[in-house]
Amino acid sequence: MGVDAESTRGRRSAGDGRLTPREVADEIGVAPQTLRRWARDGVIPGVSDGESWPPAAVAHARMVARLRARGHSLERIKQASREGRLAFGFIEDLFPTPRRRRSLKEAAEETGLEPELIGRLWGSIGLPRPETDDDRELTDEDIEALRHVAAALEAGFPLTALLQLTRVYGHAVSQMADAEVRLFHLYVHEPLMREGVPGLEMAEEMEHLARDLLPQSSPLMDFIHRRFLRHFLEQDVIGHMEMDLEDVSELGRVRVVIAFCDLAGYTRFTEEEGEEEALSYVERFIDSVIHTLPDDARVVKTIGDEVMIVGHDVQALVDWAVGFQRLFSDRPAARIGMHYGATIYRDGDYFGREINVAARVVARARGGEVLITDAVHELVKGQEHLGFEDIGDVKLKGFDEPRRLSRVVQVG
Repeated sequence: MGVDAESTRGRRSAGDGRLTPREVADEIGVAPQTLRRWARDGVIPGVSDGESWPPAAVAHARMVARLRARGHSLERIKQASREGRLAFGFIEDLFPTPRRRRSLKEAAEETGLEPELIGRLWGSIGLPRPETDDDRELTDEDIEALRHVAAALEAGFPLTALLQLTRVYGHAVSQMADAEVRLFHLYVHEPLMREGVPGLEMAEEMEHLARDLLPQSSPLMDFIHRRFLRHFLEQDVIGHMEMDLEDVSELGRVRVVIAFCDLAGYTRFTEEEGEEEALSYVERFIDSVIHTLPDDARVVKTIGDEVMIVGHDVQALVDWAVGFQRLFSDRPAARIGMHYGATIYRDGDYFGREINVAARVVARARGGEVLITDAVHELVKGQEHLGFEDIGDVKLKGFDEPRRLSRVVQVG
């Protein structure tokens, strides 16, 4: 019988953090003789069979066990250990394995939520759903999160909106977690590897740094969330004041001005200058877009060198577009396509025919140009500081009917 991992960690935290070899073997689920062989052969460096093991060595042994289960040879694992590539295993000790787990049925009884709804919530967040209602895979933290969901529904928040919100949360937070791990690896782990720091010493140094940084992340994310929430609440109030009644006639649809902005000739630029230089250029380009947008507009997403922007104030976004073209004079040059219409809002993103129109408009623009559809032109044509050149009816890819386009520039 193996020793319960949670109780073992409890003994570790109660003492000096070290475990005997037998306790280590029980915790990671291997035979004691296997663990002794790994230590003797240097697969787990810096430890011997007769002494107690520090937490970093235990985490290292756990990683070795997993790699062996995936078919990696001991020689390959040993080489990775020498190079310090397994030092990241320490991170698991920052998130202890939960002792108590409940099934979907038990979670439903405790929270008042239906098992099927819990499964839908887990799917919207991006978490794997237990295969059956009886699988005991939900932790105390999971139950606490479900209680918050139940409270939100009890308060009257619509289920459809809640599922969309959890999907946005899951996508955004998974990106944050992925970035945290990758950036820690690039800027902490890899420099230590290049310096030749021994594996266990490296793991301990990284553990101390991570333990200091982890408590700071949640307050920082909460601060950023509240700042942006306040900003978008203000913009939403303004948008409702200026919106026509027809714009809110259908639930889930919102009328916005859409702009796509990308770099003309970017593929060729990548071939000529190399991927690193091209990526650095794209980062500067996207930063320039974000930092110059009017308050009403925001970047919805970026795909490679393309940026999708939405806003409610058509005039403000057109003024931004022509101003940006004068400001951003580097090569490859930016090109911008704009359209205005009713879109479907789902999961923090915008969908529908009007989005596709805007995407096709930018594809017809040349570097340094701002092209707008007739829907945008109709709303800004009286502005004396703007000049318009009628291009005529243009056939856009994927659409049967041509669309009237204009080129817009700043006058003076």
